[in-house]
Amino acid sequence: MCIVALGAGTLTLFSGFGLGTILLPAFAIFFPLPAAIAATAIVHLASNLFKIALVGRHADRFTLMRFGVPALIASLAGAALLVALEGAAPLATYHLGPHACRVTIAKLVIALVMLAFAALELSPRFSTLQFDRRFLPLGGALSGFFGGLSGHQGALRSAFLVRAGLSKEAFIGTGCVLAVMVDLARLLVYGAGTWRAHASDSQSVGPGLLAAACLSAFVGSYVGARWITKITIETVRRTVGVLLALVALLLGAGVI
Repeated sequence: MCIVALGAGTLTLFSGFGLGTILLPAFAIFFPLPAAIAATAIVHLASNLFKIALVGRHADRFTLMRFGVPALIASLAGAALLVALEGAAPLATYHLGPHACRVTIAKLVIALVMLAFAALELSPRFSTLQFDRRFLPLGGALSGFFGGLSGHQGALRSAFLVRAGLSKEAFIGTGCVLAVMVDLARLLVYGAGTWRAHASDSQSVGPGLLAAACLSAFVGSYVGARWITKITIETVRRTVGVLLALVALLLGAGVI
């Protein structure tokens, strides 16, 4: 678990997403799903708060307002829809070893959107394209809504912000602040009662392992922050594109 958290913490600092996506299946291998969900949420939020301390000063205030406010509002709607669809039956279920895979409508929709972004991101013709800043509210609303719906807001947020004309430092810092904004908003909608139930389940993970996973994610983020000056924005873009495609395929197949 610590190795996974360390690697994911380093990777997600550049990509803007991936920590929760990578950690949840890893936790779910060893613990019941409610406990895995709670433990992942704790590590995810703690890691993002730590990343803000590292690189939050680089966040672009204009983008936070134009992108973040719509994302915050839309995440409430997405989380409300998730609560309404909580009991919906999956389209298909199957097993990969002991892991139960569930294919749902929400996952398929998100996966298709992510694949479209990934195809554009890896296209040579797309390499010089940037989104006009007047489209920031639309990008924020889309990423916030899907963030509230499934928790995968980071992939869509990164796919949009990486073309918003930000420097690599501003891209990373802004993404960290936006992640915390959406996380806090959707947790409010999920309900204090549900969160308390998941939090109590996380005790089965053990406070020692939970603390070690958080610390490992912190170390990964710290290492990633030291590498910021050694990479180019093109490397960040390529990383985002590859990870978008990978996560989209796994999500659409119901593996994550």
